[in-house]
Amino acid sequence: MPDDIQWIRDNESLARHCTTWRQLPFVVLDTEFMRTETFYPIAGLIQVGDGATAFLVDPLLISDWRPFAALLEDTAVVKVLHACSEDLEVFLRLTGSLPAPLFDTQLAAGYLNLGFSMGYSRLVLAVLQIDLPKDATRSDWLQRPLSEIQVQYAAADVIHLAAVYRQLAAQLDARKLAWLLEDGAEQVANLRREVDPEQLYRESKLGWKLSRQQLAVLRALYAWRERQARERDQARNRVIREHSLWPLARTQPDNLADLAKIEDMHPRTVRQDGESILQVIRTSAQTPVADWPEALAEPLPVDAAKLLKKLRAVGQAEAEKQGMVVELMLRKKHLEQLLKTGYPDGPYSLPEGLRGWRRELMGAALLAALAGDAA
Repeated sequence: MPDDIQWIRDNESLARHCTTWRQLPFVVLDTEFMRTETFYPIAGLIQVGDGATAFLVDPLLISDWRPFAALLEDTAVVKVLHACSEDLEVFLRLTGSLPAPLFDTQLAAGYLNLGFSMGYSRLVLAVLQIDLPKDATRSDWLQRPLSEIQVQYAAADVIHLAAVYRQLAAQLDARKLAWLLEDGAEQVANLRREVDPEQLYRESKLGWKLSRQQLAVLRALYAWRERQARERDQARNRVIREHSLWPLARTQPDNLADLAKIEDMHPRTVRQDGESILQVIRTSAQTPVADWPEALAEPLPVDAAKLLKKLRAVGQAEAEKQGMVVELMLRKKHLEQLLKTGYPDGPYSLPEGLRGWRRELMGAALLAALAGDAA
């Protein structure tokens, strides 16, 4: 367990340390947070490692995050994190900034063919042969004082991750390192993109079964839920459960009794928001025909499985050639998007989601595979 632990509990100390950290080639970052009933994560602890010392920043005592934001945005300092999607949300919520450049050790493990989507403990065991305790993983990070187990757990995270980073970075050639940093930049860019509540209905798995009029209601329900969740800082499913949205749009109940019968509808939702939900349904049901959403594309038929397999083989071959896990090569959703551009007879075009080095490396091969099949 780490012995060199320093607490940062005031703005002045944080600013002073950020100045020092910006002179380093890299810093290791981690967060501990709570997010059981809230829309936004509540930061309980920010960990920073410089390769020797674990610094524990108490976010409950810090009010000026500008120096830390400057560190995150300093492109001369590599920010090292592991499986960091939720950590990025914490940083964005606290500081309004996100790390650049971002080195995700989970992705690095995939680029080195160590494994796909490796958990932190498993990666530390694989690289450092250290078996980490998991005692504090689900503990209350907003309590004060933190327990000694929590403190040691949090500090160990950044101490070991620095050692993991050094080993993984040394094994990555220049091309894979560039790909890794590109993926990190894409992850940051995706988080920065503003989610339009009016477009969330498109993620409904059964939305393609609805008429355009029903889709107008589904769109309004998704948008209302998203806005309410943000405004109340409540988890989306706390406002309306996901599985209730589609049947609401399909049946469009007009009274509380019928609303309560909707699949997976929580009684609390009926009590607290029943009238509001019914009003959303009534209003959106009257959407003019010209403003109805376009019908959502049907899922690919079973017959498309053969083509998907052929496209996955392109990724498999390239993964073996590059010595990395196949899951990082081609994502299933991008292959499905590609097929939907021209299935069944073509012509096909590369989807917008397939971008960057993957498009350059495999775009032509994917289109050639489909052209060969059509021929």
